[in-house]
Amino acid sequence: MSTLVVCLDRGGDLASVAEPPIVGTDAVESLVTEFGIDDPEDSRVNCLLEGLRVARDLEADGEAVTVAVISGSGETVGVSRSVARQTEQLLAAHEPDSAIVVTDSTEDERLVPIIESRVAVDAVDRVVVRQARDIESTYYLLKQFLADEELRETVLVPIGAALLAMPILLLVVNSVTMALGAIAAAVGLLLLYKGLGIDEYVETLPGQIHNALYSGQVSLVTYVVAAGLGLIGLFVGALGVSATASDSVLILAMRFGFDAVPWLTAAALAASSGRLLDELLRRDGVRNAYLNLPFGVVAVGLVVRGVSGYFLERADVFASMSVSSVDLGIISIEGFTLTPGTRLAVFLIAGIVVSLVGVRFAAYFSETNIEEELVDERAAE
Repeated sequence: MSTLVVCLDRGGDLASVAEPPIVGTDAVESLVTEFGIDDPEDSRVNCLLEGLRVARDLEADGEAVTVAVISGSGETVGVSRSVARQTEQLLAAHEPDSAIVVTDSTEDERLVPIIESRVAVDAVDRVVVRQARDIESTYYLLKQFLADEELRETVLVPIGAALLAMPILLLVVNSVTMALGAIAAAVGLLLLYKGLGIDEYVETLPGQIHNALYSGQVSLVTYVVAAGLGLIGLFVGALGVSATASDSVLILAMRFGFDAVPWLTAAALAASSGRLLDELLRRDGVRNAYLNLPFGVVAVGLVVRGVSGYFLERADVFASMSVSSVDLGIISIEGFTLTPGTRLAVFLIAGIVVSLVGVRFAAYFSETNIEEELVDERAAE
């Protein structure tokens, strides 16, 4: 078995010492001596020595080895064609079964496919000078990082914006703490914006709105209604908090939930109902999740209303719930007052009942759809 050990030189500096391709152990050793004396710090000296070492080891194993140096210079196309021409000369003269390529940089490794296209390459041996290993590795990592456009936008742009904003903020607020705090907050928001994928959602949002407008989706209108009801709920909850004479965070939170939850429930109900209507209009069947969602929203609203009301009644924020007497002629119902525990139980039971009704409704609707599909399949057969 014959093996060709090739030392690659993309820069073409070795061509100034001898005409490539340079073939044979003696010729390569002479090249190492002559080129190394001129520039002993050049890493290509180590590349040539590595090629000689690989050839020596293969010869010790009983293989027929030819060591050669291929050097190219000029533009990208000129270097590639020069390497291809020298490789064909070596193959025609020595007819090796395989090749081992020795390089000293990633730039040289770009020429390896040219050799692979003409002879089987068993290995690529990259030589890195031991003292410069960490420096060179860091250099190539930085080079790859700067070549990645997405990484540049994600990392370098925020850093550059922060460095530019720092002196401006110092001039405006005249406080290093406030300036650093503002920059940290801005960078944090940007990282959350990218990390949570909000940027991808924002990119697709105009297309979704466009499709919803032109496809006549009911959910687009109900989403707007839901947003309005949600804002009303937040406003009503804030008014309730401001009118509550209490310093307890728990009581204020319960008051906010008690006043806001009817509006927020209505908002969620509007949004889920619109989505359900879209599914029904498609006539492709409705998933159980969409059927059960409106009932689930109402059930959660009842539970939250009951729990928050229980806390507020126990804290004497407002009086217990009273039911006035009713006289229907035949039946007369006297008025009564619900204790906080009874009122809570009523709301919890109502929420559970509504949730069960939703589950049953979704199951019934699904069974009906399945039966209709079976009838259609039988009719088609």
